[in-house]
Amino acid sequence: MSDPRTTPSIFTRGAVDLSALRAPAPSQAPSRPAPNSAPQAAAHGGPPSGAIPGGLPGGAAPETIIDVTEANFQSAVLERSLATPVILDFWADWCEPCKQLSPILERLAQAGGGSWVLGKVDVDANPRLAQALRVQGIPMVVAVVGGQLVEGFTGVLPESQVKQYVDAVLKAGGVAVEPAEDPRLDAADDALMTGDLDEAEAAYKKILAESPQDAAAESGLAQVELYRRIQGADPATALAKAEASPDDVDAQRLAADIEVLSGQADKAYARLVALVKRTTGDERDAVRKHLLSLFSVAGPDDPAVAGARRALASALF
Repeated sequence: MSDPRTTPSIFTRGAVDLSALRAPAPSQAPSRPAPNSAPQAAAHGGPPSGAIPGGLPGGAAPETIIDVTEANFQSAVLERSLATPVILDFWADWCEPCKQLSPILERLAQAGGGSWVLGKVDVDANPRLAQALRVQGIPMVVAVVGGQLVEGFTGVLPESQVKQYVDAVLKAGGVAVEPAEDPRLDAADDALMTGDLDEAEAAYKKILAESPQDAAAESGLAQVELYRRIQGADPATALAKAEASPDDVDAQRLAADIEVLSGQADKAYARLVALVKRTTGDERDAVRKHLLSLFSVAGPDDPAVAGARRALASALF
């Protein structure tokens, strides 16, 4: 089984009493504009001012992205979740990983067409919400379905895995989700999400044996390998060891794995590119292959991977 600190899981977290957050709310959360509609959204990673019509007559687009505050939590989240799942994105303006995850969530929310709502929570402006929902690090994502909290994840994940989480939330809320085009991949993804690494590995390998160019299966298998590598490792100790021993190849590789899982993929890539420059022979090849495996986790469409590939090529040649 994978480490629950790094693998998203889906279950009702009954230890958190959402009823304590119920309070009169005079108005519903203000709507958000569609992604990329305002330059300040990309610049700061936080909710820009402005609104989009939601729930209006005459065929208006359904509301998909809202700002959640302590004042409107009851109406915007608890009451709304009785009919539509609400996924909460806890962020802050100073949080760089938040700026990687938020656009992914916003794209998926818009693509969902109102089947679920993305609630943006600024932890600096809403410390009571962050405390009540036990936010220990950001970005953090949880969901509320039928007035009940559903466990989420902390850190930045590849878009494919974020979508897996969204689909799981929709299923928990009784919302129909289009079946995967490849049921084999759907089963493999489900095994990965529930932490059954052996089953997930076998399923991904079977897909790749029949379709060697399947990028989704390749990414899934790379995630399995990544979770296995970090099992039993203490993140703080591993990162401290890597800092103290810059030429310890194993320590640097483990630190890079931990950075990827904590939403610092850019830092992980830079760490290993620098290590490629300092190594030769078999060690250099091992570091190169490790970096390529981390690229596979993110998938070929990740813009950070494209830049890191260029840096790797420069380091090698």
